[in-house]
Amino acid sequence: MGEPIIVVDHVSMMFNMAKEKVDSIKEYVIRFLKRTLQFEEFYALRDVSLTVDKGEVLGLVGLNGSGKSTLLKVIAGIFKPTTGQVVVGGTIAPLIELGAGFDFDLTARENIYLNGSVLGHSKKFLDSVFDEIVEFTELREFLDVPMKNYSSGMVSRIGFAIATITKPDILIVDEILSVGDYLFQQKCEKRIKEMLAGGTTILFVSHSLDQVKRLCTRVAWLEKGQIKMTGDTEEVCAAYQGK
Repeated sequence: MGEPIIVVDHVSMMFNMAKEKVDSIKEYVIRFLKRTLQFEEFYALRDVSLTVDKGEVLGLVGLNGSGKSTLLKVIAGIFKPTTGQVVVGGTIAPLIELGAGFDFDLTARENIYLNGSVLGHSKKFLDSVFDEIVEFTELREFLDVPMKNYSSGMVSRIGFAIATITKPDILIVDEILSVGDYLFQQKCEKRIKEMLAGGTTILFVSHSLDQVKRLCTRVAWLEKGQIKMTGDTEEVCAAYQGK
């Protein structure tokens, strides 16, 4: 066994969903204040335990709504679990909602600095790696175009390039490689492999099982908020495909 860098310990994540349809914010507020609004409890994760060792690539597979993104957000510290706890032993670069740290009225050039500072980088550091980021995106001629005119693939190129410019202890990748063309996906995979070689631990969610098989050392299969199976990549992917 290696050295654990992420320990998910009996984590459940419950959301309150409004049961009935409310037609306006005003009606919602009135009913909320009168306490006539009924909520339904929805468990996105239910008693999930998982350990990720330093330097491994753990793939997460499961249908939409199985809890994969919620689990990633709990590990990244975006959500606080309803019960249980997560212990993380290092810095995390989450590529979860690409573009979450962008202002789409600004240009790509401005957003590289904005997003970089959100990730904790100084202007001096961003100046020093600016050309490398732009080189990776292959979008130099669009640098001074507002990002609202970008396609989702272009946005993810910028997000991926910024998030992977340093070597975080843990990289969380959620469906990011499903946008963009095949050659750029290969480029992203190559960078992920370089980060692995440098000791980065990676949590990886992709709808492409081929990609999961190529990149992951181990896989966890989530179903309806619970871990159905975890283990060897080929074994879990075969069971998941034959579900």
